[in-house]
Amino acid sequence: MKVSGDWITAPVTQSVCAALTEAGHQALFVGGCVRNALLRVPVGDIDIATDALPPDVIRLATDAGLKPVPTGIDHGTITVVSGGKPHEVTTFREDVDTFGRHAQVVFGTDLHADARRRDFTMNALYARPDGSVIDPLGGIDDLTARRVRFIGNEATRIKEDYLRILRFFRFHACYGDAEAGLDPDALAACAAHLDGLAGLSRERVGAEMRKLLAAPDPAPSVAAMQMTGVLTAILPGADARGLVPLVHLESETNTAPNALRRLAALGGEDIPDRLRLSRAETKRLALLRDGASATMPLAEIGYRCGATDGMDMLLLRAALLDAPLDPNAPDDLERGASAAFPVKSADLMPDYTGPALGQKLQDLENRWIASGFRLGREDLL
Repeated sequence: MKVSGDWITAPVTQSVCAALTEAGHQALFVGGCVRNALLRVPVGDIDIATDALPPDVIRLATDAGLKPVPTGIDHGTITVVSGGKPHEVTTFREDVDTFGRHAQVVFGTDLHADARRRDFTMNALYARPDGSVIDPLGGIDDLTARRVRFIGNEATRIKEDYLRILRFFRFHACYGDAEAGLDPDALAACAAHLDGLAGLSRERVGAEMRKLLAAPDPAPSVAAMQMTGVLTAILPGADARGLVPLVHLESETNTAPNALRRLAALGGEDIPDRLRLSRAETKRLALLRDGASATMPLAEIGYRCGATDGMDMLLLRAALLDAPLDPNAPDDLERGASAAFPVKSADLMPDYTGPALGQKLQDLENRWIASGFRLGREDLL
């Protein structure tokens, strides 16, 4: 079996491999790039595993005219920049002892030992520079079945880094078979190790939740998170029930997935703090949640919030009420979004100034909105 694609044949990438292989070392693509290529989905980051030690990677890359950057040298990772493209080159590793995320590792030459320390079987897939795949742990069978399965003992993998609990649900949302369900042993292990989630940084939890909620259909995974207690552990008060109708409505309206829209459907306590949202994200989340419960007409929502945010509010409102979408709703939103209030401050001066001017403008604007945007400037004045 081979992987193919422009990403693997690109001269800038092959030059990184050649710098290692021509010196007698292995250069194996690993993880997401191999997994995605086998699934025929876009390849993003390119990771390369090697038996060359980090100082040797630096030397060989430099000799080849490439730029090595010691981004994670203590963990064996050198970012080799070739033609402006970064490649993460990491020496084979083997765990000696684990302390949560901070495992004590040694560098080695054993591919199987390197594979065993990874998280899921579908991430322990390697490919030579010619694209031929190496599958030391049966990851291809799991990938073909779209089965997300921990490598070895589930509890051991989780205790190495409790973020793997969230990654398990995220990977199922992105790559798993929704009809087959989630691996029961993995679910049991996640439920048994909920306490470990409290020790994770909120930045890491927030980043993982954004990725999960941006998946095409995260609803089954998030429902499983709620069933196991994971959702409550990271976001008390959240409820997954609104996600199923929301994802359905998104599909019906050809609306692209959006993590914040789906987060608004989940709800929960102290979301900005618990997931370390940015100020812009916090503001938009509040806007969506308030708009979803607002009773103002759709055209007014479009005028005040714009068509994009207005559509998100409309989808949220319908999903949370489990109600069908009004087929005229998008037109109403667009009509409001394109409307322009015809009265300017100068039209009311000098008769009105200061606070009185602001209040008069607001009164006229409210009349104009109530008319369905039909009243013109002369009518209002």
